[in-house]
Amino acid sequence: MLSSARGKQTPLRVLQCCEIENAKLNIEDLETFVGVADAGGVSPAARRLGVSKSIVSRRLFRLEAALGVQLLARTTRGAALTEAGVAFREHAARISAEIELARDTIMPTGDLRGRLRIAMPLSLGPIHFAPMLANMAQRYPQLQLHASYSDRFVDLITEGFDCAIRVGYLRNSNLLAKRIGPVYLKLVASPSYIEAHGAPETPEELIAHQALMQGTESWKFMDCDKVITVQPQGRFKSDNGIALTAAATAGLGLAYLPDSLICEYLRSGALIPVMTSYPPPPAAAYVVRPPGQHPVRKVQVLTEMLIEHLGQNLCLWGRNL
Repeated sequence: MLSSARGKQTPLRVLQCCEIENAKLNIEDLETFVGVADAGGVSPAARRLGVSKSIVSRRLFRLEAALGVQLLARTTRGAALTEAGVAFREHAARISAEIELARDTIMPTGDLRGRLRIAMPLSLGPIHFAPMLANMAQRYPQLQLHASYSDRFVDLITEGFDCAIRVGYLRNSNLLAKRIGPVYLKLVASPSYIEAHGAPETPEELIAHQALMQGTESWKFMDCDKVITVQPQGRFKSDNGIALTAAATAGLGLAYLPDSLICEYLRSGALIPVMTSYPPPPAAAYVVRPPGQHPVRKVQVLTEMLIEHLGQNLCLWGRNL
């Protein structure tokens, strides 16, 4: 039991009080309420939870009836927390997390169940991570795996993901990260681009070239032990690495891409490494999760399987071609 200051109740104590004073609360109702509160509506929460809108609405009605208060104000645009809902949401989230931890503690060794929502990059996920997820689903038949593939930056907390796989250089955030394997990047161009525009030899020369970019990112290069950061410019942008690879092979500019995405193009000569005296610093693949006292066991198992999977496939990640 968690300790608390005088005058304050732990989440489990709050739950016990609710059970005494009202009908017993259902843990699924609590989890659903947190999902609706975070998603901002019944429909997006239903998609996250993998259930129908009618089930979500029924759980919310049951929870509000048990508590005797309105937690959500339904609107045409979604759902907004009432004052009571704001106060109760933190307790409900902490109770749900404690119950999840308790389930993990008493669950038989080697068994996983429940739902695991994972966000991963579209450029690399279907090829490099999907086979491992299929293996995980086969190994744990009671586990529900929901994978979302997108190259955009996913807000794990707001969008209700248990974890995400991210590749490259991590942004500063309050997320907790575990490195699962190395990633090597290269600056590349097609032979036709080099013939028409030449190849840069130093980071300072990049300003005269067209860069193929995801958005407004910076590119990093090593000069001995010093990291040089460059703000490239270009007219072709895409949030998908495969699209940037296609643009590079078409001769539209320079691309800053991982070996695992371009290795076949390097072998065939469709893309050529440039500015090799200033290589990008080593990057990595990570599993990131929202901050919390205890990592969910499902996320721990996923992380361990990914480390093993990437370790057995170093040709995809650890080869500096």
